[in-house]
Amino acid sequence: MALTVDGALRGGWTVLRIRGELDLVSSSEVRRQVHAAVAAGRREVVLDLSGVRFCDSSGVGVLIAARRLLHSCGGGLRLILPAQGAAEGSHVNRVLGALGVRRLFEVYEDAGAATGEDATPLSA
Repeated sequence: MALTVDGALRGGWTVLRIRGELDLVSSSEVRRQVHAAVAAGRREVVLDLSGVRFCDSSGVGVLIAARRLLHSCGGGLRLILPAQGAAEGSHVNRVLGALGVRRLFEVYEDAGAATGEDATPLSA
């Protein structure tokens, strides 16, 4: 399955909706989109991973690099992952947890929760 990335602005946040497989071949597209947002002056980015069916270590590496980039320029990164046990996107949550990096990210269940003024992340 090919990877697609669709961008939208929601308040002060750039929301990138990612669907497909986030792997060695496709992770460069996510990297490119995050860098493009930063180059355009957008420092607050939400990656909607609810449509990602597979994520390997390259995909995790891109998420960690995006977090590092945004924090280095005074911004922030938030992830959207369905609640544990949900059929869609739960693979990414399991991969992040298994690698011990889930705690590095602020995770929300949907774009409304991630971009709201009273945003409260889901617990790890």
